[in-house]
Formats: sequence, C-alpha cells, structure tokens
Amino acid sequence: MAVNVNRSVSDQFYRYKMPRLIAKVEGKGNGIKTVIVNMVDVAKALNRPPTYPTKFFGCELGAQTQFDLKNDRYIVNGSHEANKLQDMLDGFIRKFVLCNECENPETDLHVNPKKQTIGIACKACGYRGMLDTRHKLCTFILKNPPENGDGGSAKKEKEKRNKKGKDKENGSVSETSTRNEFDAPDVVDREDDDDDWCEETTEEAQRRRMGEISEHAKNLTLSEDLERPLEERVNLFYAFVKQKKEEGIIDSADKDLLSEAERLDVKAMGPLILSELLFDENIREQIKKYKRHFLRFCHGNKKAQKYLLGGFECLVKMHRDQLLPRVPHILKQLYDADLLEEEVILAWAEKVSKKYIPKELAKEIHAKADPFVKWLKEAEEESEEEVEEDDEEKDVERLSLHNFPTDCIS
Repeated sequence: MAVNVNRSVSDQFYRYKMPRLIAKVEGKGNGIKTVIVNMVDVAKALNRPPTYPTKFFGCELGAQTQFDLKNDRYIVNGSHEANKLQDMLDGFIRKFVLCNECENPETDLHVNPKKQTIGIACKACGYRGMLDTRHKLCTFILKNPPENGDGGSAKKEKEKRNKKGKDKENGSVSETSTRNEFDAPDVVDREDDDDDWCEETTEEAQRRRMGEISEHAKNLTLSEDLERPLEERVNLFYAFVKQKKEEGIIDSADKDLLSEAERLDVKAMGPLILSELLFDENIREQIKKYKRHFLRFCHGNKKAQKYLLGGFECLVKMHRDQLLPRVPHILKQLYDADLLEEEVILAWAEKVSKKYIPKELAKEIHAKADPFVKWLKEAEEESEEEVEEDDEEKDVERLSLHNFPTDCIS
C-alpha cells in the first residue's frame, strides 16, 4: 500500500508516493533484529540511498545497523514495529528530503566533504540551502555521499562492491564513493540518456539538454563559491543584499537573503551585513520594518545576535550624534523584537570590545547602555502573557525610573 511521502498532506491526489514500510523481526534474545524488507523501494521513492534512512533509524533508536547490499537487507538491531519505524521515517523525510521552501520531495543532496557541508537543492522550486549538520546522520552522509544521479537506488553501489567482491556491514559504505555533483567535471553523467543525446534533435530535446547544462553550471558555481575564503563569501552576500535593495524588492526578499547566506555559509554574519545596508539613523522605524528579515538569522542563533550587536555598534559610529543618546532605547527595541536574547546582551555588556569600533567609543556605548542592562538584570520575571499586555506607556514609565533620556523615546 502506498502512502504520501509527506504524510502531513492528506490530499489523495498528492503525486509523491512511497511504499509503506514493511518490517520483519528475526532472531531472539540478544540476537534479535528488525529487517526492513522493502527499504530499497522506499529509498528509491525518496531519492536517497537506502543506507541513509536505515542509519537514521539507528541514530534515533540508539541501535546498531547492518547493510547487506548484495542481498538488499537493511537491518536495525532490536525489535521494532513497522508503524513506529514509519513514524520515525517522517522525521527523516522532514530533515533530509523535503524542501524547506515548497515542502516537495524533489530534492538532491550535495555533499562537500572538504568543507564538511551538505547542500540541498530543490528541482521543483529552485531552492538551495544548507542542512543543519548537527544530526548524527550527517556524519555518516559526509563520509558516504550519494552517487551521481543515483540518490535513491543501490544499483550502482552494489555493482561497485560486486566488482571488488566486498560487502561492508555495520554502517560502513565504500569510502571511495566520494565524488558528488558539486565536484563532477562532466556536464552530464546519466548513462541512460546517452543514446537520446545522439538521436534527438527536436527543439524540445535541445531545451531539455540546455536546462540540464544550466543546472550543472549552477552546481559548479555553488561549489566554486563555497571554496572561496570567508571574506570573499561575505562580499558576495553583501553584493546580493545590495542588489535586492537597489532593485526595490528588499522588503519581500527575506527568504532569498537567508537562502543566499546559507548557500555561502555566512548565515551567522548575515545581521552584520543587513545592519549596514538596511539601518541608518532611523533605525527605530527600520527595526519594525525589517524585523522579519533579521529574525530569520537571529532566532535561536546567539552567534548571529552577537554580529547584530557588532553591526549596531558600527551604526552608532556612523551616526554618533543621532544614535549615541538613544542607545538604551534601541537595545530595548531589539530585545522586545526578539532579535537579541537577554543572555547575549548581558554577555556583551560584561566586556568592552574594540573589534568593530574604537575602544573609547565602545566605552561610551556601554555607558549609555548601562541603564537598560541594569533594568534587564533587575526586572522581575514576567510570563509571556504579561509581557504581551505591557503597552508602550508602561515601557516608558519603567525606563524613566532608570533615568533614560525620555526625549529620545518616539
């Protein structure tokens, strides 16, 4: 029986289907194990090597896995019900198959072992981004990247091992399979299409071939960009944001900005660039306008928040007369907008740094920020509901108790 690849979609006409997992428990006692009978078919529907979801189960269950590639046997130690594994497979699909943008499963993984990064590219909407490599499975993927044009099939993998007469088990796959689409020098690497390229001369065939060449060119460009030094990648992101601003589409480009920063592996530094290009002396109004843009970078990312504070310091340097007196109020606005967490602000306040601006100016900024920092330390803990009920008048009243210059409050 087939089920939707994205099981949160209930549409019966949803075109992305996969077989329901079939699990068979074998053995007894300490030797008990669960064989996933149709893992090859399931993996093929997901366009991923069958070793990936099997290893994912092992990571999630804390169990050892075994791969018998010759006989298509994919095993997880222990006794596990098929329904439990099916639910677990949903987690694998969300993390390693579905596109972050359109949630379609038409994606490919692009592994760069040298940079220790895993890119994901969607053929449906064109989205390109980077996977969060903190999951244990990512270590396995980095060591065992998918074969070119063979994301979900074990055919080439099996043939390769049959020639060598080796069948590796216990989570080990041939380490010689390190070439991936990013590093491939050939424009096209599809054995099944070779004859078509010789025979088809129709306009449609030419368009299709040009599309494949263009897609490969994008992959090569992506690979080249990731090989650049950090400074060059930051400059590329700066140019990208600047172009969006000059084209007048920056207001709706928040997702594009995040995707490009992830593509260039400079997400944490994004707020520093955005601060320079999107903020000026009218920062208080601009925080409201571009809150969504910054949240995509700063939410739950303390490193990005530190870069935002660095961008803020640079902005104060550029517009010293207008912004220096307003430092505590701007910091509170960034805090209220959830762009800065209390922990990050307090850590920043502990040490004056000359990383972005002269130390004397940094001391002045910290001195101006001191009332807000004290308020942050002394303020009683309030529930989320109470915080939402606080209106601007209450904020002004509380801030004024700490000698804030009320003429700077808009």
